Amino acid sequence: MSDCLFCKIIAGEIPSHKVYEDDRVLVFLDIGPVSRGHALFVPKVHGSDLGTATKEDACALIGAVYMAAPKLLERLGASGYNLGMNHGADAGQIVFHTHLHFMPRYAGE
Repeated sequence: MSDCLFCKIIAGEIPSHKVYEDDRVLVFLDIGPVSRGHALFVPKVHGSDLGTATKEDACALIGAVYMAAPKLLERLGASGYNLGMNHGADAGQIVFHTHLHFMPRYAGE
């Protein structure tokens, strides 16, 4: 989708700090982090929200978390993480491309 911010990041038209990538998902740091290492897990195929994603892309999204989260925790020295997804404008979704927030948490926060 030509006017989608995340599609432009996936296409390399807008720079990002990539932390993980596979054939279906790109993971990059959020520009407005709520914690150090806050990243966005984004399917490479455009869909406005999880309800418009294919089952395969939804599974790939969670699969990417399964693969990347332990590595991110180790690299960041984090002891846990929260996952979050805003589905629709009324839920606070701002960028209408399916994405999952990965928010590392640290002991003593």
